[in-house]
Amino acid sequence: MFHVKHFDVIVVGGGHAGTEAAHASARVGAKTALITMRRTDLGVMSCNPAIGGLGKGHLVREIDALDGVMGQAADRAGIQFRLLNRRKGPAVQGPRAQADRKLYREAMASLTEAQGNLTVIEGEVTDLRLDNGKIAGVVLGDGAEVMAGAVILTTGTFLNGIMHIGDQRSEGGRVGDAPSIRLAQRLRDLEPRIARLKTGTPPRLDGRTINWDILEMQPGDDDPALFSFLNHAPFVRQIACGITHTNEATHEVIRANLQRSAMYGGHIEGVGPRYCPSIEDKVVRFAEKTAHQVFLEPEGLDDHTVYPNGISTSLPQEVQEAYVRSIRGLEAVQILQPGYAIEYDFVDPRALTPRLEVQAQPGLFLAGQINGTTGYEEAAAQGLVAGLNAANQVLGRDPVIFSRTDSYIGVMIDDLVTRGVSEPYRMFTSRAEFRLALRADNADQRLTPLGIAAGCVGQARRTAFEAKMEALCAGRDVLQSLVLTPKQAKERGLRVNQDGTKRSAFELLSFPEIDFATLAAVMPELAAVPTAVAEQLSRDALYANYIERQRQDVEAMRRDEHWEIPTDFDYDALPGLSKELRGKFTRARPQTLAQAGRVDGATPAALALILAHLRQQKRAAAK
Repeated sequence: MFHVKHFDVIVVGGGHAGTEAAHASARVGAKTALITMRRTDLGVMSCNPAIGGLGKGHLVREIDALDGVMGQAADRAGIQFRLLNRRKGPAVQGPRAQADRKLYREAMASLTEAQGNLTVIEGEVTDLRLDNGKIAGVVLGDGAEVMAGAVILTTGTFLNGIMHIGDQRSEGGRVGDAPSIRLAQRLRDLEPRIARLKTGTPPRLDGRTINWDILEMQPGDDDPALFSFLNHAPFVRQIACGITHTNEATHEVIRANLQRSAMYGGHIEGVGPRYCPSIEDKVVRFAEKTAHQVFLEPEGLDDHTVYPNGISTSLPQEVQEAYVRSIRGLEAVQILQPGYAIEYDFVDPRALTPRLEVQAQPGLFLAGQINGTTGYEEAAAQGLVAGLNAANQVLGRDPVIFSRTDSYIGVMIDDLVTRGVSEPYRMFTSRAEFRLALRADNADQRLTPLGIAAGCVGQARRTAFEAKMEALCAGRDVLQSLVLTPKQAKERGLRVNQDGTKRSAFELLSFPEIDFATLAAVMPELAAVPTAVAEQLSRDALYANYIERQRQDVEAMRRDEHWEIPTDFDYDALPGLSKELRGKFTRARPQTLAQAGRVDGATPAALALILAHLRQQKRAAAK
């Protein structure tokens, strides 16, 4: 046992936020310690064994563009890759992967072991050391001290964590792990803006007792989209997931036992995630629905455990068994671990700076669920931001600030520190004003140069990125050098307006009926452009005009933020607003459009609807 060790940065917690924070800190040259209860828990997937999705997949690509580790680990562990919204435009497509829990943990352990400047320490952090009001290190449960110029807390659901199954409650941050009580109290002393949130998990099922033969199966994509820009094909065998549905019998069991649920029985005070509701919430909130979809997701290639995505619960175990066995294909299923809800402390993220440092406590940074977010991806992205900035602060370098105009990471950080949260925050593409530009496919073009400048991108990625950009620039030059008049385009079979306007091949790619193959068939000069380059340039061309128009719209919106909103403004008169947002605006009663923009969940589209209605009212009053 050691008594005192010295580092530049200490990261507390080895989950998704902690590992990403530790790697980011170490990559920029800070001597970093990652303190976790068990080394074997690095990167453990506490809930759903999957990475990515809509909005979330964008975050993972951005983390990878900055040479982070989540995308690399997900690729090594991915057993089913799907690009969500494949039939829609690239701006709203999100990569997702079902992961093998064991392989993901092994990948994270391997990446961590290979990372220089990083030391993993097993132990429980019970207190923070302060020196003249500034963070100076941490104290472990055995009394040992670890000193550093900055500390990053990534405690997940462990701060005063309480698990609920029906009316049974026990202390813990997840099954098998004790909560962090003393550290939670210490944090309350430093930052009083602390409240409670809750999350939950479904029961885990024994896949050997599922009747797979009668279920619909969902395979992965034939041409899988991976997370890391450095990878191009899956590493391991791919599998299919099962699909089933709840039914009226399921819902009747749940309705009959609602008061035995920890949430509906009044045992939980924390607010749960609206966009990942428990099965009790679904039955109550969507009473008109007779069925809810359930995805049966295997947790590994050599693991018979199945995660039934869509039926998280805090009902008693015997009730869980009853309602699960009422579902088609699960009539004889065995539950390996009952579902449960977890209630935990979180810090109001408005107490943080955009660097994720606690305003009232210099040197203390927070990342992950402790900031009121939900999801592995949101946690990892915050970890990266905190890791870079904690390291840069100690090393005397400039902070790394992410703008909502250049990244989903920036959107999330800005949302958290300016708006706060009223429920666990989850990333969606609709939160981003510039989502046409902030696509998953161009995350490296947007952020890898920033990462290179910040010193967090390694040589291998830098070399690969520079080679890619050289190829893209060469391909773009060829496209822009090939210019056709409308008559020439028509003669080559290309349908364009005969308006006398000359257009380059790059501009022609923005036409819905013209793709790269069509152009290459009539322009031999394009035959030499590599397929991957052609695909990326096609996506860039498709959105080029829209992106410029979107920037102008956002600038106009900022000029219009001074518009006053009458106190009796009828939000119900705007059918384009979601019911959720109508309720939030009605309760908040913002006085100006700028204030409306700071209401939790307010989107650019929602503000545009309000502005249009205000203008309509002004025109009507002027008549």
